[in-house]
Amino acid sequence: MQEYTRKVHYHETDKMGITHHSNYIKWLEEARIDFMDQIGYGFAQMEKDGISSPVIGLEAEYIRPTTFDDTVSVHVTVEEFRGVKLVLGYSIINTKTEEKVFSGKTSHCFINKEVKPVILKRELPEFDAKLKSLLNK
Repeated sequence: MQEYTRKVHYHETDKMGITHHSNYIKWLEEARIDFMDQIGYGFAQMEKDGISSPVIGLEAEYIRPTTFDDTVSVHVTVEEFRGVKLVLGYSIINTKTEEKVFSGKTSHCFINKEVKPVILKRELPEFDAKLKSLLNK
């Protein structure tokens, strides 16, 4: 998978010139959307098929600060997948210094329009197989 790369925008920094912590969570979402598009089943398609994948958990470790005009790359991996629950792992690297600045995870479930759990193996077997093939890679 290709990493998601972006620049730190001025409005994402605080009075001290450091990226505000809340922006890292937004970057995870941006990278997650890009990742899903890359594996061939983006959120637009998922929603068209009547499935949502809400965030049900989040872990975040802020390792080093970033500042305006830094470029960061976000690497996304499938850490856990059990058919109903998906855990994605994230590493954010400052491309200039090549230092890891953030590590985290998001947990997701899959639900239908009636807000009932969806078992991907039954509903979307190709998507299920793709996520399993990416497990811990």
